[in-house]
Amino acid sequence: MFFYLVKIRLKPNNAAVKTVLVPRETQAGETRCALTPSDVKVLVSLGFAVRTQAGLGLSSLHTDDAYRAAGAAVVDDLPSALSEADLVLRVRKPPVESVPLYNRGAFSLSFLDPFAEKPLVEALAAAGVSAASLEMIPRTTLAQKMDALSSQSNLAGYAAVILAASRLPSIFPMLMTPAGTLNPARVFIIGAGVAGLQAIATAKRLGARVEAYDTRAVVEEQVRSLGAKFVSIDLGETGQTEQGYAKALTPEQLEKQRAGMVKACALADVVITTAKVFGRKSPVLLTSAMLEHLRPGTFVIDLAVESGGNVEGARPGETLTTPGGVHIVGAGALECTLPVHASQMLSANLTAFLTHFWDAGEKSFKLRLEDDILKGCLLTHAGAIVHPCVRS
Repeated sequence: MFFYLVKIRLKPNNAAVKTVLVPRETQAGETRCALTPSDVKVLVSLGFAVRTQAGLGLSSLHTDDAYRAAGAAVVDDLPSALSEADLVLRVRKPPVESVPLYNRGAFSLSFLDPFAEKPLVEALAAAGVSAASLEMIPRTTLAQKMDALSSQSNLAGYAAVILAASRLPSIFPMLMTPAGTLNPARVFIIGAGVAGLQAIATAKRLGARVEAYDTRAVVEEQVRSLGAKFVSIDLGETGQTEQGYAKALTPEQLEKQRAGMVKACALADVVITTAKVFGRKSPVLLTSAMLEHLRPGTFVIDLAVESGGNVEGARPGETLTTPGGVHIVGAGALECTLPVHASQMLSANLTAFLTHFWDAGEKSFKLRLEDDILKGCLLTHAGAIVHPCVRS
């Protein structure tokens, strides 16, 4: 088997060193950082030269001194650093206006939301940047350590339950007291992917009575193994994609699904929706008409609100209350409420990616274009959009 090797610009006097730049995140509400001091040590030990923008890790409790102690150079002049960097690591997509500043031939790795960011992808291609999207890293055994989408969804599922428990005017567990028995909260979780399964596990640990639903019958065993009841709704042929995501439903299947979920929603104190379809707008699972069947005081937490939302009327970052007293929480990027561990997990994902493409013999970073992981997530390269799905 032959591999095409793409070498990033060599540094003068030291061909073994590659410059990694980690800019500070600028999006409102973003608290995570793409690289922690402990992983800076790992990259420096391999032969990378790491530069971090001043203030990079403050929200996740990492000081600039901690980065310096780990071997990074802390920089203030971001435009100059971008023009010199071989690799740029971010959490969120880069601002499109910053792309022309990149060193031509540089490699960029971050969440990119590629199907909704055509101008950005085109700008990266025009700038000669090789850009990889964290969302599109294949879900394979080899790439498991790099699966940032799953690591962050895991935390979001946990945070959703903690959020619900903190706002609900009653407790989660059943308690036997001299004043009588306090019934457990009822939690209904829609979608049993990574976020949904973590939400199930967290709600059970807190003592709630949990029910869950997913269009994929194959996850029923996982739901039951966590102690939750699986709600079955016959939708006909559904299944999942090769990457393990739920397939989009037909309009007829969506209507049948909504009708089947009304009963479980009406009994719940908390409803958490986690259903996302990658590359498309999230399906509306709870309509305004369905919300009328829920009891006053019910909390509905929509984890898919940033991609269109599973709940009709949900808005990112807002809590709305219907005339019937149902609270709709548009909970976008809840992993940002846990910046220490979210940054730790994301940094480990990015470090695993760079390590995978590190040539220990030549002490250099190489993009192997025939590598299955890279083929799955590389969007732009050598001045062109190379990913077939994004290109079309």
